[in-house]
Amino acid sequence: MVTLTIKDGSLSLAEMSATLRTPIRAELDQDCWNRVEASAATVDSVLKDGKTVYGINTGFGSLAQKLIEPDKLAELQRNLVLSHASGTGPLLDDGVVRLILLLKINSLARGYSGIRMQTLHHLLALLEADALPCIPAKGSVGASGDLAPLAHLSMVLLGEGEARVDGKFVAAWELLRQLGLERLELQPKEGLALLNGTQVSTALALTGLFAAEDCIASAIVAGAMSLEASLGSHKPFDPRIHKLRGLRGQQDVAANFRLLLEDSEINRSHQGCEYVQDPYSLRCQPQVLGACVDQLRFAASQLHIEANAVTDNPLVFPDEAEIISGGNFHAEPVAMAADNLALCLSENGALSERRISLLTDTGFSKLPAFLSEDPGLHSGFMIAQISAASLASENKSLAHPASVDSLPTSANQEDHVSMAAFAGRRLLEMAENTAVILGIELLAACQGIDFRRPLKTSEMLEEAHHLVRLRIPHLDQDRPLAPDIEDAAEMIRRGMFTGWMNPALLTH
Repeated sequence: MVTLTIKDGSLSLAEMSATLRTPIRAELDQDCWNRVEASAATVDSVLKDGKTVYGINTGFGSLAQKLIEPDKLAELQRNLVLSHASGTGPLLDDGVVRLILLLKINSLARGYSGIRMQTLHHLLALLEADALPCIPAKGSVGASGDLAPLAHLSMVLLGEGEARVDGKFVAAWELLRQLGLERLELQPKEGLALLNGTQVSTALALTGLFAAEDCIASAIVAGAMSLEASLGSHKPFDPRIHKLRGLRGQQDVAANFRLLLEDSEINRSHQGCEYVQDPYSLRCQPQVLGACVDQLRFAASQLHIEANAVTDNPLVFPDEAEIISGGNFHAEPVAMAADNLALCLSENGALSERRISLLTDTGFSKLPAFLSEDPGLHSGFMIAQISAASLASENKSLAHPASVDSLPTSANQEDHVSMAAFAGRRLLEMAENTAVILGIELLAACQGIDFRRPLKTSEMLEEAHHLVRLRIPHLDQDRPLAPDIEDAAEMIRRGMFTGWMNPALLTH
């Protein structure tokens, strides 16, 4: 098990990505513990001074003007957690929950949230045991934090709800017993600190980011193979073209295409052909995928900052002995980053589907119709292209910006929300759709290259072709393609081509 040391907002994107895939443990450096202790002491001091502070000795949301008696403050925090556990829908995947847990620990460890060391120890124990609270996927509007899903996470600390351990459901009270932990009695500010924050939205958006990166890498490989199978021109990847525009992503993607296409027999075989310009889905790949890469980089930067941020409310400043209400819980930056990622995934899939269409069109590609050995008797990739079109169309609908929507909540106290949780969550479906489209293109491009034999493509694309053929044979006659498509999509989900990207293209 990998151990991460949490310092002052220093988690890397690589560490977050690893957390999605495998159990981890985390430890806090001493400075974090010192700040956490000072923050909790500040809350105690403010209460002793008889000050009125939102969420510590008042109600929540539109009930903020309601003063709570001192002997009810622990009950207030417990009630907050239980009442907010109102999520619905399917449970979030284990990897996503693990990342949420890590991000919540990371934020609280900054020492501005007023929680006790004991509470952090409980969270760290859950992470180390890979005991993952059951969190419904729906119910957050991405403002005032991800209240409902984080309540489902937090109530496990109270011995309520359930968690998953090794894929099995365990009652929270039993889990705490197994871990040698007592049920927490939350102290003033702690429930609010646990529930306020953008960690669910951010974890979902990060999951989408990493999946989008794998899709971009696979798209460059699949797109280069489709170009070769279609006898497309290499000239549109000339560095002089892309230098004149000056966009970094475009230049980097074009460079990656040149690397993949280097020294191709197929390319040499048609240097004297009559075609002058290829369709856009082949010719403009650096322009489209480069724009996606630039947006990917922007989203990665925003989400990296957010994942290391303090996003609850109010915030505790021990040096000044002051507690200040603000709005860091508003997840607009996350929602907009996720919206940009949605555009990337949609455009990537749409471009891939167009290349599949070109490959299956014998009038353009001069390959057998629908890449079939015996067109007419066999339908080949006819319906696979239709499946790709279906998924590309779905993605276009899902790409509608979530951040432009807002419904007031909490009696209009929370009158503008970000919808960041949905913005991040829909990325998972979009990434799955795009991986399947790209999987179909990989199969179609390999089939097309098979028909160009005995000519070979470049060394790197021959290796890609070999990787596919190790798992999926040439389509010599009609068979159910669904298993083949799933195998190809799994190669993309696993990031088998991500390591082929120019390091300049990677976000982590």
